[in-house]
Amino acid sequence: MIQNSELILNPDGSLYHINLKPENIAHDIIFVGDQERVEKITNRFDSIEFTTQKREFKTQTGIFKGKRLTVISTGIGPDNIDIVLNELDALVNIDLETRKPKEKLTALNIVRIGTSGSLQKDIPVDSFVMSEYAIGLDNMLRSYLIDKVSEKDIENAFIEQTNWDLQKGRPYVIKCSESLVDKIFSNKMHKGFTGTAGGFYGPQGRVLRLDIQDPELNTKMDNFNFNGTRMTNLEMETAAIYGLGKLLGHNCLSLNAIIANRATGDFSSNPYQTVESLIDYTLERLVK
Repeated sequence: MIQNSELILNPDGSLYHINLKPENIAHDIIFVGDQERVEKITNRFDSIEFTTQKREFKTQTGIFKGKRLTVISTGIGPDNIDIVLNELDALVNIDLETRKPKEKLTALNIVRIGTSGSLQKDIPVDSFVMSEYAIGLDNMLRSYLIDKVSEKDIENAFIEQTNWDLQKGRPYVIKCSESLVDKIFSNKMHKGFTGTAGGFYGPQGRVLRLDIQDPELNTKMDNFNFNGTRMTNLEMETAAIYGLGKLLGHNCLSLNAIIANRATGDFSSNPYQTVESLIDYTLERLVK
């Protein structure tokens, strides 16, 4: 039996942070970072049956072309992913009355729609990147037993090629869910190797008033290559989603709308339209 202090429920029986009950979510879930992006997606739905929000976690569930879908905002960063994925898993795989894991487990399908900046000249602004692999530079997932799901050869190559300082923790690499690749990937997308940072400024090489540990890290990441696999983009959630998804038995895929190119210095002239196009693309692939 899971203690009250470990699995926290609100007075109405919903999960503590995300404010959801099992009946409030669909089997297929879209993650977004920004809570305002939830309605950008659900405005396309035929109907909406449920809406709630607590803190940065806004959720809407409804029907799109006959398919029940849930859209939830996670906020920014791997720490929020830890909350959202564990609590979503609890909704489907823990009996909230007996507080015991269920014998028969359910695998959710989770697709992230996010924005990102490209690290490579040949991945231009306004394109889409599907993260085939993600590398976590954040340490959050190291709180779990991840050796059975991580790609150690790529991790070792990254540590060696970037001269990574292990005082910052050992990076972890996780692959996406193949079942969702088969459903969603097409020639409209680039396959990518996405970096997940634990912050926006120093962890992504941005300097305002503070010096950073390795000023050359971004250049090293741009030049990383493991048997033809290059780092394509940098953001703040994908590796955590992939890692927790693999550990908990859920299918996860991250899709990135490229609105900036750090290699060329370009920024999209209409980033909102790029995101809208990725939303349309994703919804159509989910219902096909």
